[in-house]
Amino acid sequence: MPKVQFAIEIGMGTDLTGEDHTKAACRAVHDALHRNSLTIGPAFGFPREAMLVDIRVGVPDPDAVDRDRVAAEAPYGIVAVEAVKGGASLQSRDKTVVVANAIVSVSFDVEDAR
Repeated sequence: MPKVQFAIEIGMGTDLTGEDHTKAACRAVHDALHRNSLTIGPAFGFPREAMLVDIRVGVPDPDAVDRDRVAAEAPYGIVAVEAVKGGASLQSRDKTVVVANAIVSVSFDVEDAR
C-alpha cells in the first residue's frame, strides 16, 4: 500500500545551558507534536499505532543526537528519526545555546482510491 501523508508539523526547541543537542531536539519534537491532536487517522479507521511518524531534526551537530531519545517523544506509531545539519548554536554570555528545529510528518499506508 502507498504511504499517504496526513499531517505535517514544525517545532523548535532549545537547550539554554548544557549544549545538549539531544535535549534541544527532543524539545523541538515535543513542541511540534503537543500543540494539537491528530484525529484524522482514527476518523478514517486507522489505529494510532499504525501512524508512520517521520521526524527530521536540524541541529548544529547531528552526530550528537540520540535518535532513540528523540523517537521516544512520539507517543505512538512507527517512528523514524533523521538528524541533519541545521538549527543554531548561539553565544549567550558564557554559555552556548543550542537551537533545534523539527519537522514531523504523519502518514498512513492506505490503499489507492483511484
